[in-house]
Amino acid sequence: MTAKGEGHTWLIVALYAVAMAWVEAAVVYYLRSLIDRIEPYQPYPLPVAGGFGEAELIREIATLVMLFTVGWLAGATWRSRLGYSVVAFGIWDIFYYVFLRVLTGRPRSLADWDILFLVPVPWWGPVWAPVSIALLMILSGTHLTRIERSGAVIASDWKFLAAGGAGAGLALFVFMADAIRTMDKGTEALRMLLPVRFNWPLFCLALVLMALPLAEVARQEIRARRQVES
Repeated sequence: MTAKGEGHTWLIVALYAVAMAWVEAAVVYYLRSLIDRIEPYQPYPLPVAGGFGEAELIREIATLVMLFTVGWLAGATWRSRLGYSVVAFGIWDIFYYVFLRVLTGRPRSLADWDILFLVPVPWWGPVWAPVSIALLMILSGTHLTRIERSGAVIASDWKFLAAGGAGAGLALFVFMADAIRTMDKGTEALRMLLPVRFNWPLFCLALVLMALPLAEVARQEIRARRQVES
């Protein structure tokens, strides 16, 4: 595929992700209005409301399937498919908060707390945290698709890949840490959970680890370009 064709593909994936972000924000707006939780960070943030809980869990999984499906369809190789998938996820996540702000007036700032996900337990964190990961995903995914387009040979170093995986796992732990500590108290305790402190040092470490594979690929690209020019 030509560079122009790849650019068009990226834009189509981005457009899909933005549209999905509006759908996500609208659905969350409807649900939070029904349970009177436009602002999720308040006492009893996840009240029991009919079958909404089960439906929301499945909807979240379905949303992920849709985002990764568009990445699979857009790419021609495993690398480009992964790249487009993470680009779609990152754009979707950022625009979800943009549209949620338009619809509800919240989050009022990037420091506001939000329920990020419900599978397998509630994830909590300031909006800054998922947005920073989303930005990293857009950069990494775009880089992957660009490498595929250029045909450059980039070696995959397992140490950097392992560091990135460890960083992702650490970030997930930070988001779910309060819920994990509450699990033995039962479902009702999880529904009433309201975290008060986010582990920023541990999250920043996770973010650095997740950025290492991208940094290593960029280093290899720069070295390869210099060798060609010399």
